[in-house]
Amino acid sequence: MKVHILDDWFDTLRDLPCFARLAGHEVTVWTDHEPDPARLAQRLAGAEALVLFRERTRIGADLLDRLPDLRLISQRSVYPHVDVPACNRNGVLLCSNMHADTPSYAAAELTLALMLASFRQIPQQVAAIRQGDWQMGVGRSLRGRRLGLYGYGRIARAVETYATALGMDVQWWASEAGRARALADGRTLAPDRAAFFATSDIVSLHVRLNPATRGIITAADLAAMRPRSLLVNTSRSGLIAPGVLEAEIARNHILAAVDVFDAEPLRDPGHPLLTHPNVLPTPHIGYVTEDEFDLQFADIFDQINAYAAGAPIHMINPETWENRHAR
Repeated sequence: MKVHILDDWFDTLRDLPCFARLAGHEVTVWTDHEPDPARLAQRLAGAEALVLFRERTRIGADLLDRLPDLRLISQRSVYPHVDVPACNRNGVLLCSNMHADTPSYAAAELTLALMLASFRQIPQQVAAIRQGDWQMGVGRSLRGRRLGLYGYGRIARAVETYATALGMDVQWWASEAGRARALADGRTLAPDRAAFFATSDIVSLHVRLNPATRGIITAADLAAMRPRSLLVNTSRSGLIAPGVLEAEIARNHILAAVDVFDAEPLRDPGHPLLTHPNVLPTPHIGYVTEDEFDLQFADIFDQINAYAAGAPIHMINPETWENRHAR
């Protein structure tokens, strides 16, 4: 098959063990980001299979309608960036392993790293010593602090194990169904939503972004947080109502550590979340490790091989496959 891989910005995949699974296919790897559907369609002319790097590129009808040879999109995890009805209209099968029992430990590790780096002022201390200064200030310990985990999912539960090992006190908030699961598993819930934000030293978001959760974190939530408390977001920027985090940061009330932004890649050095001293920003690297890539893309490449063999796996829209083979 003619396989095109999008958005491999550092040309990482060729050097991973899993890349050998594409032997026998004609593979093209794109190492930059092309947001314009018309120009992207020109690049992908003749493509039969498309490999996505998570949500780096939106796949909508404006692109799919221009790719008559495309038969398969292979990716991993959730797919809010893929227009599934447009896939169906164009006869494109979407395959995505939802890895129900496997959290992204890389994202959980980054969450912990951001908490440590923020509370211990690691970026500022490094900058100071490189400039010839010695100790620019005094950080804070995590032990004994209360961590509020918003969203009772796989990554949050992995973060909980790290936090507990450091001696932190963990409390939870989530959807009604998530809170019920947390209680059934013996976890500690905050008395209510307001108390969750008001009594947590650190709030870490671990919620999938969908229409129901977009903007779920409000100005009132952030205003309720303690002075100098920390908001960590390694999930999705859209969980926070537009402009709310920027406004709260401008008040110098809370700190933030963010790995996700409204527009990615974010290349505006003047963006307030990149310039404010109370914000620790990272460029969406929660899942960006060699180990995680090899795990994820092994699944993605296996989906391509299964399709090529006539027995596709992890089908999101199986009716497309059935309709094609019913002709």
